[in-house]
Parts: sequence; C-alpha cells; structure tokens
Amino acid sequence: MLSTSSNGEVLDPFDYDPRTRVVFGPGVVHRLGELVAEYGGKHVLLVTDHGIEAAGHVAPCLASLHQRGIACTVFRDVQPNPTTDDVARGLAVAKHERIDFFVAVGGGSAMDCAKGVNFLLTNGGEMRDYWGVGKAHAPMLPLVAVPTTAGTGSEAQSFALIADAATHRKMACGDKKAACRAALLDPELTISMPAGVTAATGIDAISHAVESFVTTKRNPISQVFSRRAWKLLSTGFPAVIADRSSIQARGAMLLGAHMAGAAIENSMLGATHALANPLTAHYDITHGLAIGLMLPHVVRYNSEVVAAMYGRLAADAGLCEHEDPVASELLANQIAGWVRTAGCPTALRECGVDRSRLSHLAEEAAQQWTGTFNPRPVAAQQLEELYRCAYEPAA
Repeated sequence: MLSTSSNGEVLDPFDYDPRTRVVFGPGVVHRLGELVAEYGGKHVLLVTDHGIEAAGHVAPCLASLHQRGIACTVFRDVQPNPTTDDVARGLAVAKHERIDFFVAVGGGSAMDCAKGVNFLLTNGGEMRDYWGVGKAHAPMLPLVAVPTTAGTGSEAQSFALIADAATHRKMACGDKKAACRAALLDPELTISMPAGVTAATGIDAISHAVESFVTTKRNPISQVFSRRAWKLLSTGFPAVIADRSSIQARGAMLLGAHMAGAAIENSMLGATHALANPLTAHYDITHGLAIGLMLPHVVRYNSEVVAAMYGRLAADAGLCEHEDPVASELLANQIAGWVRTAGCPTALRECGVDRSRLSHLAEEAAQQWTGTFNPRPVAAQQLEELYRCAYEPAA
C-alpha cells in the first residue's frame, strides 16, 4: 500500500541497499591507511595510471599505507577507457604479489580496472563472463576508492565498465560484491585536474544527475540522490569553471559526482549514454564531451513524458518556477550553455563525425543497455534523429 507524505507526495515502495562508506573532506586521503587497516588489508594492489602518479596523488596514499605497516604494490599501467588487456595485466601483477586488498586512485578508469581485476582474481574466467548483473559466485576482495576527478561516481557503483580489446564493445559488469567498501572524497586531489578534464568530467557528472532523476528504474531514494547531486553540480560547475582553484567548488563537484553515482546504482541511466558510447568508440570523442553534445537534445526529447520532473530540476537551478511550461527547454538551454562556456564542442560536425554514418551510429546506440531505461522509448530511428539534431544545432 502507498502512503502520502505531509506535502502530498506519494511515497512509493523501494528497496535501498547502500554498500559504500563515504569519508568526505579536505585532507581525508591521509586516512587511507587507517581504513585499509580497519578492513584487514595486509598487502594492497594500488591501481592507478602514470598521469595520476605524476600529479603527486599516489605518494600520500603510499605514505599513509606505509605508516600503518601495510605492504603495497602499485599497478600504474591503466589506460583511459580500460580494456580487457588492462585487466589482464593487472591480474598478472595481483596474482604474482598475492595481494589481499585493492585501492583505486584516479578517475573511473582506475576504479573500473581495479573492479575488473577483482572479478577475475576472486572468481576466475574472463570479463565477458561477468557482463550483466550478479554473475560473481564467490566473495571479492575489499576495495577502497580515492577519486581524483569529479565525474564518473564509479566509487559509488558496483559496476566495472570494461571494453573488449578485440571488438571495442563496452561491457558493463555489475555485482554487489564489486562495490567499494569505502570512498575517500578529498577535494584537494581534484585541484590538479586540467581545465579540459574538469569540464569533461563535470559534464558527465551533471548528466548522471539529470538522467538518473527520470529513468524508468528511478525510485524515491535514487531521486533524493539525483536531486541533491544536481543542486551541488549546478552551482559547483559554473563556479569551478570560473575558478579551478576553489576548494569549495571542487568539493561541491566531488560530492555531487558521488551522489549522482549513488543514484545511478539505484536507477541506471538513459539515452544520452547510449548515444555517447558509439561516438567515443568510433571518433575517439572523450566520454564527457560526447555526453555534452547529446544531453540537451535528449532532455528536449524526453520532455514529452517527464516535463514535470525536469521542471523541478530547472527550479532547483533557479531557472524558473517548477510548473513553467518551458522549463524543459530552459533546462536544455542551460546545459548547452555550460558546455559552451566550458569551451567544449556543441555540434557533432565540430568533432569530425561523418553525417552519412549517423544511421550506423544509431544502430549501435540502440544496442546499448542504458537506452532501455530512458523514460521515453528509443529505437534506432529516434536515436538517429537525436544525432541529426546534434550534428549542427540551431544557434
């Protein structure tokens, strides 16, 4: 039976299962050793990449671990958008070193790779064996994530996104056992992000809040996370673009990205991500930039069925009253404006996308899992039209 809250909103039944402890604040990276020791870690595989290490983010992690007497092996050979090859290299190191704990330091790539290695180290087989949900049969090792970007929110999710090295097709491998035991959200670590990375990851986080708020899989708890994330991101993004050194803005972005990731864990995503993945695969367009190209058009498309929900987001951002009939258009325009202000591309034409290939891209987008959760149904025909809208949008 449904109940009604004091403000008249229907409270739908839900099943919320949080699994990740969150430690937030400037300097919390120095608590890494404390947390790993608390969870029983003796020999850590720290998964990162050369850029993150060069930026100086691995050193305080190692110092904190060593202070607690915890052995650590660093695997730094992670590429952007990790593939099965990255996972295989990490697995070889993990087996050789007989590690009993994972720490991921970096963006979504490091976290995805660490989860992928964890799947294979503890459960065997190949990554394709875990494509889907709930296919791990044995317990997995503890993982603590230290994100250095405010984007994917992967530290709040139980999915590893790994591309097949041969086909380049991305496999979403999800299992509750793969969720991070804890996430250390230290905004000081995100200060070093270049302007382009700040913009691309921030746009990705914004899309997570906007999409997760309206998916068919949404629930009252996921929407709380989506909306709180949106409030943080819609103020934090313009602030951090204006002043990349602002710890307050960086904190808003990092916490907002995490909350949006927590929303995804409960609600999934929509057509924007289905459209973005083929653009990344075929034209090497950075994921966040591909998202920025498509999100405004998906908002306009979805407004036919979720205008009232978009109205709440528009009102939260101070664009209009929530019942304003043009709220969805104002929301789409605001997102497009942020993309433009951040210096990111706003048309597929700018990115070298071949107009004659849009139908082929749409066929691939139609095979993406996330599109099945879009609030307004999409098939190849609708996805192709969305690509055409984004090819050269009206000024």
